[in-house]
Amino acid sequence: MTHKGKKESALDDVITVENIYKAKVRLNKVATHTPLVKNLNLSEIYGCQLYLKREDLQVVRSYKIRGAYNKMATLSKAELENGVVCASAGNHAQGVAYACKMLGVHGTIFMPTTTPGQKVKKVKFFGKDKVDIVLTGDTYDAAAAESKKFVAENNKTYIPAFDDLKVIEGQGTVGIEILEDCDTQIDYIFIAIGGGGLISGLGSYFREISPQTKIIGVEPAGSPSMYESLKAGHPITLEKIDSFVDGAAVKRVGDHTFEICKNVIDDIILVPEGKVCSTILQLYNEEAIVAEPAGALTISALDFYKDKIKGKNVVCVVSGGNNDITRTEEIKERSLLYEGQKLYFIVDLPQRPGSLKEFLINVIGPNDDITHFDYGKKHNRERGPALLGVEVQSRADGEALIQRMDKFKVVYQLLNHTPMLFDFLVHN
Repeated sequence: MTHKGKKESALDDVITVENIYKAKVRLNKVATHTPLVKNLNLSEIYGCQLYLKREDLQVVRSYKIRGAYNKMATLSKAELENGVVCASAGNHAQGVAYACKMLGVHGTIFMPTTTPGQKVKKVKFFGKDKVDIVLTGDTYDAAAAESKKFVAENNKTYIPAFDDLKVIEGQGTVGIEILEDCDTQIDYIFIAIGGGGLISGLGSYFREISPQTKIIGVEPAGSPSMYESLKAGHPITLEKIDSFVDGAAVKRVGDHTFEICKNVIDDIILVPEGKVCSTILQLYNEEAIVAEPAGALTISALDFYKDKIKGKNVVCVVSGGNNDITRTEEIKERSLLYEGQKLYFIVDLPQRPGSLKEFLINVIGPNDDITHFDYGKKHNRERGPALLGVEVQSRADGEALIQRMDKFKVVYQLLNHTPMLFDFLVHN
């Protein structure tokens, strides 16, 4: 999608360079001025000068502290004394918790009961005795509904994750640091989009200070909320999303962020979740960078833009590094499936002696690895289904495996693109 906006809303003028600089002053002793680092390996791969803005090295391992603190630092004394509330299962919760500790403000943070214990502990670590954590509901939406009810009943101040002008101005301070640290003109900047707070703030700053820079938003293919909203001309609510890229998977973007984004974004790229997984593994293995799925999103997009960025100066914002180690196997599996190196089948085998041996000899290649096999002989039937998982060395090997199945007239069904079966196989 290509979207080049023109000023159509007064909201675009609300996020001013002056207000972003005021946010920077507030954040000077709170947020880390994270490094902008030229990556030699990725620069060589894509034939460009590629710089990574390492927000994964932020004090709470994501940029979220910027917006949360800026919002809270601009509240009245009475509002601060009465306490703040937020709902989040991840980075925003940690940002609010740390801001509470730094400002000496009491915060109540609502998180789903399904939130991994490691994330709950990190929120408590950053907030110390200044935060109470309420685990409620099975989903973020359920926890958010309870948090709004709590705010209304106790007259608290709600700290939004993205759809607030002070939050957006805080996120915009990432842009100040990038242009301070880069000694050359930036041709492209890639920014992940969840609710739209980061790209709204950063994009507003770049539009004024570096208008020649192309601002490229990146969304997960399974939750293209900003892409679909811009296409429709108004914010829309997606009925269903893939929540894997949890830091950038929202059903609906903000009203403020939508109005700003339609004026600052030049293009949006949708990246498959499997590609994100491949990038997470690549960054870890080749660059020693621990990126969460949303943090790897911008680098994942480069393959889809490689012809345009060749010879250019490019910045990718690595938005966060709060990756959950318990997801490692799922990340590996999703990557293999995306790269065509893992295939799942239902294979209908003849129920006669030697049929399985024939299948293994004729179909399974010398370097193919059977990683899953589930078969039980059925009585009074001529054929019996087997569930088969095979890992291959390359996409070409996977295609060759399927060709051999066809050659030897194997009755089979490929399951890789069957969502319910995929979820069962990957998560169990």
